[in-house]
Amino acid sequence: MKNITQITLFALSLILSSCGVFKDSEYKNVSYFQNIDHSGFHEEKIDNYTPFKIQPGDILGINVNSINQEAASVFNTSTNRINGSSPDAINPVYGFKVDANGNVQLPLVGEMKVTGMTTDEVAKQLTGNLVPYLKSPIVNIRVLNFKVSVFGDVLRPNVYHIQNERVNINEAISLAGDLNITANRKNILLVREEDGKRMYYNIDLTKKDLFYSPYYYLHNNDVIYVDPDKTKYDTVSRSYKHTTITLSALSIAAVVLSALFVYYR
Repeated sequence: MKNITQITLFALSLILSSCGVFKDSEYKNVSYFQNIDHSGFHEEKIDNYTPFKIQPGDILGINVNSINQEAASVFNTSTNRINGSSPDAINPVYGFKVDANGNVQLPLVGEMKVTGMTTDEVAKQLTGNLVPYLKSPIVNIRVLNFKVSVFGDVLRPNVYHIQNERVNINEAISLAGDLNITANRKNILLVREEDGKRMYYNIDLTKKDLFYSPYYYLHNNDVIYVDPDKTKYDTVSRSYKHTTITLSALSIAAVVLSALFVYYR
């Protein structure tokens, strides 16, 4: 009888230990921008923003208004498909694609070099090129396929299409539903393709230095990867181990109860 009681107590202790509460991650590993002074109002000049520069593969949405609007309508992206797209394509994307040489083919003005320029610079140049053909042209340009990818230890990993060319890494992470509690905030990987090169940058979200970084503002096709903290692996591993122990303990308890039933029968 004594042995059976001891086995029962041992099994119950295993079950209780599997349900124990474990220490949470330290606050300093979770909070963003920890070295910002929260004691009052502070003002800083923004001097790390560089306007987005057009690259090969970008799709330009061009809208032209003029007194002779009928002639100007050939530019407007609501009536033009991407160069080379099928006329009967399903859900076609409209716009003017920048080719591998950095040029776009445009009505009236023909080939135009646009890589390395901002959308405002392209709009200004195109306005001047259209003066011989249109009266008082007004040109607006934006990149239609501006997107960033966010994946890893975030709530909603996805490819996000951005309407605004001025987007920062905090906004992209917010679109993805923020980092999970188990994400490693000190080692965010930014992958960027620029001028035919692929570059990798490590970003620390726990430091306010990020606001001064040249990588704070994102470029088209940027990829953000959020590495899981070791805590996540430990949690999953611990959960698996505890589940195994619990099942084993329940099996032992079942054996003990069966023995008690036979003993007292």
